[in-house]
Amino acid sequence: MKAKYKRILVKISGEAFLGEFSHGIDTAICAHLARQIKEITKFGTEIALVVGGGNIFRGVPKSKEFKMERTVADYMGMIATVINGLALQNALENESIDSRVMTAISMDKVAEPYIRRRAMRHLEKKRVVVFVAGTGNPYFTTDTAAALRSVEIGADALFKATKVDGVYSSDPLEDKKAKLFKKLTYIDVINKELKIMDSTAITLCMENKLPITVFNFTKEDNLKKAVSGQKVGTLIG
Repeated sequence: MKAKYKRILVKISGEAFLGEFSHGIDTAICAHLARQIKEITKFGTEIALVVGGGNIFRGVPKSKEFKMERTVADYMGMIATVINGLALQNALENESIDSRVMTAISMDKVAEPYIRRRAMRHLEKKRVVVFVAGTGNPYFTTDTAAALRSVEIGADALFKATKVDGVYSSDPLEDKKAKLFKKLTYIDVINKELKIMDSTAITLCMENKLPITVFNFTKEDNLKKAVSGQKVGTLIG
């Protein structure tokens, strides 16, 4: 099995870290992710990751629930992604994978500041780079951060790791008649108002002709299959 892509970015939602928990981080999930990533490193593929923070704190709903200013809530959400990024780095190092956490918000005691040229150098040296703190700005999701970082580092493809098999017409956990789409255009995602990624992220990918694959990361070898070009999940492009 050979890799189709030289450099990829994988977006991992905060909810993915939950595993069997209702809140916090399931270390078994981190270990599972690290093992999948280790398989990809064997291809020689350069790997970057963007992590969300919804398992710890979700900015938009919490700002409404706590009557909190949106910018404050969003910054708290960004800090939550740093916690997930450090947990994932620990899991990667347990698999003997050299990695770096790079943050869009300055916190030099725990992670490197995000500098594009430095990130590119890490990737060229086959280090796995974990991008945290989103874009560093409120009102932007980690999906948008994933699209932005993908374009900045010249990734060949963006992979979104979820707990379902791809993009559905509605929530498959609530609607048994939900239809799984094997392939979509960027415009399809926007026009059908599919909530797999926000419109800013989709538009950025469309403008830069960056393909997106949405797949179920909980199934063994799915990431490996996707990176090798096999049909897994939903292809947007």
